[in-house]
Amino acid sequence: MKHEKKDIKILLVDDEPDILEIVGYNLSAEGYEVFTAKNGIEGVAKAKKKKPHLIILDVMMPEMDGIEACEIIRRTEGLEDTLITFLTARGEDYSQMAGFDAGADDYITKPIKPKVLVSKVKALLRRLKNEEQEVEDIFKVGEITINREEYKIVNQGEEIILPRKEFELLALLTSKPNKVFKREVILDKVWGNEVVVGGRTIDVHIRKLREKIGDDHFKTVKGVGYKFVL
Repeated sequence: MKHEKKDIKILLVDDEPDILEIVGYNLSAEGYEVFTAKNGIEGVAKAKKKKPHLIILDVMMPEMDGIEACEIIRRTEGLEDTLITFLTARGEDYSQMAGFDAGADDYITKPIKPKVLVSKVKALLRRLKNEEQEVEDIFKVGEITINREEYKIVNQGEEIILPRKEFELLALLTSKPNKVFKREVILDKVWGNEVVVGGRTIDVHIRKLREKIGDDHFKTVKGVGYKFVL
């Protein structure tokens, strides 16, 4: 099912009136239906009532912070799969890690220009479309074609055969571009019950993928995991 912009509901939760006004205006101007809340308690109530597709949550708020609000939303029936991204002040590594533990999909660092935020929101919402599609044996991400049947990829016209674990890691990361995959999720999905020797296994495989496909595509989120960017 394809979502039209006017059908997409976004909940913006922040205790700063300026953020609510400016960000809310820019998202509304893009055609999204925008709801706002000024703290975590109000945000949880609005989320339960409106069932938004995406929630943008400030971390530091009075009465109930974004981390606690995120945990409650994730435990709420019907909101388990809602996209949640945090607004976090620059350099708040702890908040980012706590946010992912609470169930966030991503984070956006403040201060941020409205146009940049809108582009990040669009990238997040593309996941809705990706998640509604069945897993295909052959799919394309940017200029990279991934063939699950033959464990090979074509990057900018060049065919590359990857070792199985490198391929599975790439297939996982590219299944949801821009989504941060936590290290434990990667280990579970790619290595499963296999005994992994050493904690640097993922890092070694990421390094090899960077060498073969391009350094710019793989971003490290310190203390959390990795994501694939176009």
